[in-house]
Amino acid sequence: MDKTVGQVIESASKRWPNHPAMRVKRAGTWRTTTWKQYHEQARAVAKAFLSLGLQPGHGVVIIGYNRPEWFLGDIGAILAGGVPAGIYTSSSPEQCKYIAGHCDAHIAVVENQSQLDKLLKVRAELPQLRTIVVMDGAPQGDPAIIGWDSLLELGHEGPDDELQNRLAAQTPEGLCTLIYTSGTTGPPKAVMITHRNLTWTAETAVGMLGGLGPDDNLISYLPLSHIAEQLVSLHLPMIFGGCSWFAESLEQLGDNLREIRPTAFLGVPRVWEKIQARIVAAAAHNSPLKRRIGAWARDVGLRAGLADQRGERRPLAYPIAERLVFSQVRERLGFDRCRVAITSTAPTPRATLDFFLSLGIPLLEVYGMSEATGPATISVPHRYRTGKAGFALEGCELKTLDDGEVCIRGPNVFAGYLKDEPATREALDEDGWLHSGDIGNIDAQGFLSITDRKKELIITAGGKNISPQAVEAQLKTVAGIAQAAVVGDGRRFVSALLVLDPEQVPAMAAAAGSTARTVSDAAGDPKFVAHLQALIDRACASLSRVEAVKKFSIVDGEFTVEGGELTPTMKLKRRVILDKYKRLIESMYEPSDLPTGPKGKPRTADAPANGD
Repeated sequence: MDKTVGQVIESASKRWPNHPAMRVKRAGTWRTTTWKQYHEQARAVAKAFLSLGLQPGHGVVIIGYNRPEWFLGDIGAILAGGVPAGIYTSSSPEQCKYIAGHCDAHIAVVENQSQLDKLLKVRAELPQLRTIVVMDGAPQGDPAIIGWDSLLELGHEGPDDELQNRLAAQTPEGLCTLIYTSGTTGPPKAVMITHRNLTWTAETAVGMLGGLGPDDNLISYLPLSHIAEQLVSLHLPMIFGGCSWFAESLEQLGDNLREIRPTAFLGVPRVWEKIQARIVAAAAHNSPLKRRIGAWARDVGLRAGLADQRGERRPLAYPIAERLVFSQVRERLGFDRCRVAITSTAPTPRATLDFFLSLGIPLLEVYGMSEATGPATISVPHRYRTGKAGFALEGCELKTLDDGEVCIRGPNVFAGYLKDEPATREALDEDGWLHSGDIGNIDAQGFLSITDRKKELIITAGGKNISPQAVEAQLKTVAGIAQAAVVGDGRRFVSALLVLDPEQVPAMAAAAGSTARTVSDAAGDPKFVAHLQALIDRACASLSRVEAVKKFSIVDGEFTVEGGELTPTMKLKRRVILDKYKRLIESMYEPSDLPTGPKGKPRTADAPANGD
């Protein structure tokens, strides 16, 4: 597709003017915005941004939970020639300042007072920021802070001619949006996504999935700062005319699923794991007979799902298992109409993949990255392999280098990193190949398997990218912490292995009111552990909530070159550490499997149940 986003949404408004594009629950009632209304309101927002002085190429930062105003702020910025940049709601004021400053933001759109307060703390350090728009109300007396209704009023009065000039100046090759993604070191990088990147990727994905139309429904609930959610709930529906329903909150997702009954659904591993846990917990209360029937049905379902992938005949008992178990489970979950269930943003455990396959809900794995506008591979209902990360998008090329690194080339590959030419040259070679930093292999059928990560980026179970070095640097600002290794890849929260300076332990213990004198003593003293957690919390205050260290274990010893944990240049060998301290790491995430002995015993602070 050789179009701009503005042309795509205009086409959608003409093709399906009265079909629902967005639905949100307000005061207990679902309210609908049609495609025609969506386009009209996006144009009004764009004209308001022009009236507020938004210049071409300058940023519009958006921070808030998924809702129509987020979509409208994003598309309005694009129509006006600006560049939207989402900020995670968990970001600290310092992180908000960095993104707003880096993208030269003229306008910020925030959800509520809590998010507004973050920007107000750093407002004096953002000289280019002209206006802050608050979705839910606005403080009185500050002309540079306006409410959403005032923004729309300003837009309805705005100049059509100027907006048309901005739209006419846009090209498919032009910069459309920014996705800020953490690197392995330093501040986040701004991934420059073009109009063609978005429109081509959306159209290609919809074409490969097949069968999607204006009667299809999706749920928007994952962070819109992430490319996966933006592509799936914001840009894909413009291609097929479907409706994005906004979940009321992550906590209410289960209720919303049963209410909306989506026909397509994107879940990150942690979401699928939580749904799995809920099913297992509910089944535990069944009678012995029902539990035996359930186990039998799941065995039949798993064999059927694997047979489908091999092109073989399903077990003869499958229709019975479907009627007795699978159909009822899907209905209770809200998946009775779901034809496309996708898992992405991080590897999904095989046990979880098999669990849903056994219930007749194959999870279609997608592999990609922000720099590939989301998907580089895709799995579709008629072509998928459980445990494989899909096959290349049509028109996109995949290859592996001698060291196994996966490389991607195609119209979905980004334009580079904003204001970071060295990083761009490192990611994109002269032939247009994007070097992913992931290690994998491609089988004879074209299915990709990811086996390792060349880069050291941590991706949590919630799909959040975290630079371990950045967190480790903060941890080591605590007097007494000599070394730190942050872990949490594929987990629901971040933890750390800590090496203490033995010489500083007595002073730390005295401050904690502890009698500990050695590292072993300190690791076993609750007063010392609580004091250390408080120090860690303060040291990590400038980090986002998802980067915060929820649990830690004190290693009785140190990381050394001789021990294999360090390279000759004193860098952490993460794979060695993960393997060597596997039992200790597992104990921080699996409390029921605690190792014994003072050396292996984890010393932790309490973590919330929904740690991510």
